[in-house]
Amino acid sequence: MSNDFIQILLVAATLASGLVAGVFLTFSDFVMRSLGRAQPAAGIETMQIINREVYRSQFMVLLIGMSFASIGLAGLGLLFLPDPVAAWLVVGAMAYLGGVMAVTARINVPMNKALDAERPDSAAAFFLWQTYLRNWTRWNHLRSAAATAAALCYLAAIMAAPPAA
Repeated sequence: MSNDFIQILLVAATLASGLVAGVFLTFSDFVMRSLGRAQPAAGIETMQIINREVYRSQFMVLLIGMSFASIGLAGLGLLFLPDPVAAWLVVGAMAYLGGVMAVTARINVPMNKALDAERPDSAAAFFLWQTYLRNWTRWNHLRSAAATAAALCYLAAIMAAPPAA
């Protein structure tokens, strides 16, 4: 496998992880705060729509694709690349898979499903919304930080990789 190809893979992984981090940061920084300032029924309904639309988005391809890419890069590193590069790839994969995908699957998605089960104008939705905003955003901060950490690890792997011959 050529060094040039590996460099391209690492640059792509760095950019993709950074894009995922940016989307999460957008929600943590101002989207959730804006939804919280809207009338509760409007904020709830908007978040329900966002949560339904995300499944048909390019972001979902990027989010899930980076899971497979992270596993592949870690395997590539362990099998074929020098130790410093391999270490960065394994740590990057751990950050992405643990901090992005596991948190998404075990925490944020179940919260989204619970919110989606409520009528936006119901009392139950209103009470759920009060904790949803805070808790969902806290966990989303972690997802943003983990995706950023993965991007930085992939960048470090680029820096640690031997120069192309």
